Amino acid sequence: VASGAVQCQMLDMTFPGVVPMHKVNFAAKNEYEMIQNYKVMQEVFTKLKITKPLEVNRLVKGRPLDNLEFLQWLKRFCDSINGGIMNENYNPVERRSRGGKEKSIKGSSKVSKSLQTNNTHHTPTVTASSKPTGPKQARSHAIGGGSNSSAEVQALSKELEDLKVSVDVLEKERDFYFSKLRDIEILCQTPELDDLPIVVAVKKILYATDENESALEEAQECLIESLGTEVEEEEGNEEEDEAGTQT
Repeated sequence: VASGAVQCQMLDMTFPGVVPMHKVNFAAKNEYEMIQNYKVMQEVFTKLKITKPLEVNRLVKGRPLDNLEFLQWLKRFCDSINGGIMNENYNPVERRSRGGKEKSIKGSSKVSKSLQTNNTHHTPTVTASSKPTGPKQARSHAIGGGSNSSAEVQALSKELEDLKVSVDVLEKERDFYFSKLRDIEILCQTPELDDLPIVVAVKKILYATDENESALEEAQECLIESLGTEVEEEEGNEEEDEAGTQT
């Protein structure tokens, strides 16, 4: 998902002919290759006047949350265009074969075929009994290839539907927990509770940035420190009461 190739294909399915699929590398593994895919995506965004910013530096890191949020947004965007209905005439395997990696494979196969053709010109004369073998094999391979392609299309279509269901479930789960956090935030903003140590500690966690990994430790220290102060004050009050009683 972090490579950006799947996202490019989702856009290609929603906006046929807009995405230059020959530039998309479905075998991208390192960040440089992934960034090239996101450049293609940015060009498509510019053509379609999509203002959504692409945080490439975060997406190529492969962080689940960042990529999930972007996929959720992209799914909602595509659904708003096509109504959530997949184009039955769209062939993902055929479109994917136009990707950069697949293109190089096709080129090498063409070279091998040309070499085979040249070799046949230099081979001895073939007997009559062996002549029909080639066409029969070619036809059988073509039939087999067609069935395999159809099976791949069905498998990819099912995979896409499963991904949509998974995204829907994750969106509901995200909204559920977000509403919980929002309720906690509203509670912490109550003026009468604003200065309570536990509220201050919770706010430290709520408003911590992604880079601040020590937010929990700071909140715990703040809470422990405030509790220690309260204990000292109570002990001091008890000593004063005892002193007053003795006098």
